[in-house]
Parts: sequence; C-alpha cells; structure tokens
Amino acid sequence: MSPPVLSTTASPAPTAVKLGKISNATANDIAIKQDWESFTFKPIRESTVSRAMTKRYFADLEKYAESDIVIIGAGSCGLSAAYVLAKARPDLKIAIIEGGVAPGGGAWLGGQLFSAMVMRKPADEFLDEIQVPYEDEGDYVVVKHAALFTSTVLSKVLAFPNVKLFNATTVEDLITRRDPSTGQLRIAGVVTNWTLVSMHHDDQSCMDPNTINAPIILSTTGHDGPFGAFTVKRLVSMGAAEKLQGMQGLDMNTAEDAIVKGTREIVPGLVVGGMELSEFDGANRMGPTFGAMALSGVKAADAVLAVFDERKKVNDAGY
Repeated sequence: MSPPVLSTTASPAPTAVKLGKISNATANDIAIKQDWESFTFKPIRESTVSRAMTKRYFADLEKYAESDIVIIGAGSCGLSAAYVLAKARPDLKIAIIEGGVAPGGGAWLGGQLFSAMVMRKPADEFLDEIQVPYEDEGDYVVVKHAALFTSTVLSKVLAFPNVKLFNATTVEDLITRRDPSTGQLRIAGVVTNWTLVSMHHDDQSCMDPNTINAPIILSTTGHDGPFGAFTVKRLVSMGAAEKLQGMQGLDMNTAEDAIVKGTREIVPGLVVGGMELSEFDGANRMGPTFGAMALSGVKAADAVLAVFDERKKVNDAGY
C-alpha cells in the first residue's frame, strides 16, 4: 500500500499541492492550488460552529439511547471487536463508550514507552484484514509503531456508518433485568456519565447519569485500575458473581491463549473480552504482546453475534 503523494511546484505562488490517492497515485490525481499571499478561509459565525457540533452530538445521543450493541472500552480488544461487528452486521447500531479522551487504551505504545508492537501469529491475519504492514519474524510479526495499528483500526471503525464512539464518557453502572419466571439476571444496558463528572462525584453535589439500553454489552475495560475491570467488579458487588480470581503473574504463552479461549458471555447480555478476563478468570498477565487483544476482539464479536438474536428477542419483550 503506497502512501499519499505530496509534492509542491517550484513556483512561489500559487503553490500546487498534489494529493494522491492511497494507492496508484499520480501527480495529476488532485490539484489544490492556493495563492498563499491572499489566502483566507471562508467566513463563519462562532455560533455556527457550536450548532454544528451540538446538534450532531445530541442527535447521536437520541439515536443510540436504544442501541443493538454497546462496547465498553475502546482499547485494542474493543476496537477489534467493533471492526468485526460493524463489518459483519451493518444493520446493527453499535455504541462504543470510552472513558478517555483518546481511544486506544494501552495500544499506542508497544511496552515501556517503546514504539514497536509485537503480535504472535496467527494475529497477523487481522493485521492483513485491516491492511497494517509488519515485519514477519517467523512465529511473530512486528508493527513498526503501535500507533500505526491503533490509528488504523480506529479510523476504520469510525468510518462505519453504524458506529458511534462516545469518548470522554464512562460507564458508571449496568442496567439489569431479572427473568420474571426464573429470576435469572440479565444485563440490559449501561449507565453513563461524562468522565470528568464521574471523577467529581465526591466533591460535587449529585450529578445523575444517562443511560443506553441494548440487548447485549461487550466489556473490554482491561485489567484492574481506576476504570479497569469495572464490569466484572460490578458483577461481584451486585452478587452476580462470587468473586474475582485476580490476574496472575506474567506468562505470555499461557496468558494469550487463555484470554482468547476465555472470551465469552459471562452472564446473559454481557460478553467479556481482553484483559478484563484476567481479573475474572485468574488468567496470567501477558505483558507487551498484543495478538490476544486483537483476536479476543474477533472472538468477542463472534460471541456477541452467536447470542444477539436471542438476547434481542428477550430485550424486545420488555424484561
């Protein structure tokens, strides 16, 4: 895949900037010519900018208040799952809730502030799918910078028309239902708030949240931390799970297989993937290797779609 072609003419004014296509670009594809001495943007009123942002955001809030799938966490696992789900089922509304301003979780760097991202095979198949180049080292591949993987999968996910990312937004709780005949607990949505609001519940007066209903939730909040392992910890606190087994010490070979194999629906309406599973199942820490994150996302998408129709039928029945 060739990079865009950027070139300028020798003439001082006007400057012709040639913007090529992603592949098979030539200098004559697109020419944007500007006289930089007299350059100016088109006029705009400040309120126009405000309205352009707010009307779209609140339209999205209204549209995705009833979603088909909610993904908690836009790290490498959540984004990989979102890509597969959005591509496989363009008819479904998929909301992604990310607590940070910048999606991507820990996948912007390869480990200890190093750039390169290591993925063990067969995770290279997902890299091929999203067209991320890599160096093949035999049993593993290396992406030259983790940000290349993360920015690529993020851009592809956001390009799907059936996906909305709500970043700087955190999940404060889960919406639950109980089957009237069996009493079985089902997860039926998420309780959300802006992250900055959530961080100040202790020093401000009550700031109530918002909600999103959905037949199935995919939680990929990572291992324990300020926002990590949130959903499985909440299962324990509400009595839906006995206890967390707790993440074990680092063992890459054991950990990556366990995370992918363990990705599943934990309780009806809730699929858990990625390192959040290490806290629930007592799996090992995997450290700076990312193949399991991508493939846990792929398996999570399969797990979601395997039960979606059944969960939606129950959800639509109102309990």
